[in-house]
Amino acid sequence: MGTELTHARHDRSHCLAPGLFRSLKKGARKKEKLDVSYCLGKEQVRFVGFEPLGADDLRLLQGIVALAGPAGVTLSPSPSAEVPKELRQLLETKQKAEQMDALMVSGKVGRLLAETGMSDGGKNIEGLKASLVRLSNVSVIASRGDQVASFRLLSFGFDGGTGQLHVGLNPRLAAAVVGNRPYARIDMREVRSLKSDVARLIHQRLCGFLDPGKSQRVGVGALSGYVWPDDAGREATMNQRRHRVRKALREIAGCGWGVTEYASGKFSFSRPPVSAAAP
Repeated sequence: MGTELTHARHDRSHCLAPGLFRSLKKGARKKEKLDVSYCLGKEQVRFVGFEPLGADDLRLLQGIVALAGPAGVTLSPSPSAEVPKELRQLLETKQKAEQMDALMVSGKVGRLLAETGMSDGGKNIEGLKASLVRLSNVSVIASRGDQVASFRLLSFGFDGGTGQLHVGLNPRLAAAVVGNRPYARIDMREVRSLKSDVARLIHQRLCGFLDPGKSQRVGVGALSGYVWPDDAGREATMNQRRHRVRKALREIAGCGWGVTEYASGKFSFSRPPVSAAAP
């Protein structure tokens, strides 16, 4: 199946919240919970879930957000059709979010997997379904002063027989997709070319604060924190993480990014500008 999507307009808080997506050890999802907060200007956004989210969840959400660009349909506060009504109810919008528009995107699972660089084999479909459950169990609480809006990260409905998927994106994601709030541009061609989880996690964080055509310096310690927000503890673990970060940076450089180590452990990133062929 071919690919068509060039980019995703992603909400910056979903990209930049430290530890929202992270590298996970085997069995971590059974032992750990998700509870991270991020301040964006005068606004605080908190993400709470039963399980931590990994690079597989990050990759899937990028694909859904990208699909919502050309295929998204407004999910109003009071839809009448059956599928939109169910998706809206499952989003559990509360407080200020009750009157905010969300966004619905529908399509075949195979298309979504292809757009994120995966085949539509049974293992990937099972992984997709598990990821959708994890993402839909995450509550998002956004507060600004005495104003609070809460909702699920997303909602979904999936027909295993037809492969048809319907997803409801929360109001923050929806506003970013339609351009009603500042957004991070994620290049889907780069997403499809990256191979390692470490590269994917670092790539999204960089895209979250570094716009196309811009440059920024970041140290290896901060880059490691994008992947493993916990303390490394032993020196050997820290060195291993730094080694994996360096390998991931070679992947990102292979996407066309300028990556230069201008001093030991200090990197300068130059993000490619948006080409005329990629609106």
